[in-house]
Amino acid sequence: MSTKHCSINFEHITAHEQYKILAGSVVPRPIALITSVSKKGQVNAAPFSFFNALAADPPLVGFGIQRKPNGEPKDTYRNIVESGEFTVNIVSDDWVELMNICAIPFEETVDETCMAELSVQAGTLIGSPRVVNAMIALECVLFSEQSTGERGDLILGKVVMAHIGENLVNTDNYHIDQVGLDAVGRMGGQGYARTRDYFDLKSLKESELGTVDQVRVWADHK
Repeated sequence: MSTKHCSINFEHITAHEQYKILAGSVVPRPIALITSVSKKGQVNAAPFSFFNALAADPPLVGFGIQRKPNGEPKDTYRNIVESGEFTVNIVSDDWVELMNICAIPFEETVDETCMAELSVQAGTLIGSPRVVNAMIALECVLFSEQSTGERGDLILGKVVMAHIGENLVNTDNYHIDQVGLDAVGRMGGQGYARTRDYFDLKSLKESELGTVDQVRVWADHK
């Protein structure tokens, strides 16, 4: 059954309208709580959902960051460019409300981790701390930064160290327990999604086309 489409030329709509279409279309998006440190030693924590893993060799993660309404860069961008490092803390369902507190636009001198009562621990290879609540934290060094115009920038970071809850990772094959991670994703508007509705779908070879049934295998979450 074919679907009728509403075709929208991005040159004919505003930047905010473009944002709403992207944020509502590319879902669910993983959420990174980025921790960084200023030149004065001030810790900053801010969540970003225009974020993802982008390459494995080298191991790169990236996120988009908008500027303040007056055009000035946000604290996270300035800290990363000045220090050359940051930490990605993967947000799980059990502390998503605390992540949301870090999204409040506090003054530069305010430590969001203190406001959200999030415990932090010093980085191993970098100066940026990690959030203890996070079952996965990725220490990153700045790989590149690229302006996207007057309103924002892109940051790429090379992962140099991963901190993973010991019950989440099999160190023989480095598989991570997705159910145990219980990550949350961002939807459009104020929406979020849990990742508990999880299933496996077998990857196919060309020779298998038409010879096997593609069956969803639902994970046991008990």
